[in-house]
Amino acid sequence: MSAFKIETKRLILRHLTHSDVNGMFELDSNPIVHKYLGNNPITTLKEAEKNIRSNIRQHKERGIARWATIEKSSGEFVGWSGLRLNSDLTYNNRTNFYDIGYRFIPRYWGKGYATESSIVALDYFFNTMKKDILFGIAETTNIASNKILRRIGLKFINDFKIDGIDAKWYELKKEDYAKTMS
Repeated sequence: MSAFKIETKRLILRHLTHSDVNGMFELDSNPIVHKYLGNNPITTLKEAEKNIRSNIRQHKERGIARWATIEKSSGEFVGWSGLRLNSDLTYNNRTNFYDIGYRFIPRYWGKGYATESSIVALDYFFNTMKKDILFGIAETTNIASNKILRRIGLKFINDFKIDGIDAKWYELKKEDYAKTMS
């Protein structure tokens, strides 16, 4: 895998590596983090390693996967953010779609990192990958994620269910993104 790195004012976004296992475990073993993710946190480092291997495989097979998000000032792993090609899941009657997402360790919440990392992910998606439409998904009760998706320009399309849980579906088309950038 090539050395991939995007920098923002406060963050470094790069491919996840096996060295991120402790950070991934801290992130995905936290029940607060998983409140809006099916309430199924991981319990072992092996599960964190499996999640990283899955991410690395996604990069190799699909050309994109979520990025490790590192706080520049501390060098700490804060979570992940970025893009994913969903070719193995169906949501809202869609398969083979790109979505934007973020997941951070709670002590890094409220710092604007989701917005900051998502803005560069949008630029990467539309200007580097040259794709036409990006989607976002958030559980209806996850007020913070719904606000972020709207803040970065995604438009609410409809309500739907994920495993019986109410969720919201968002999209951003390339032409709408271009209008916001001009």
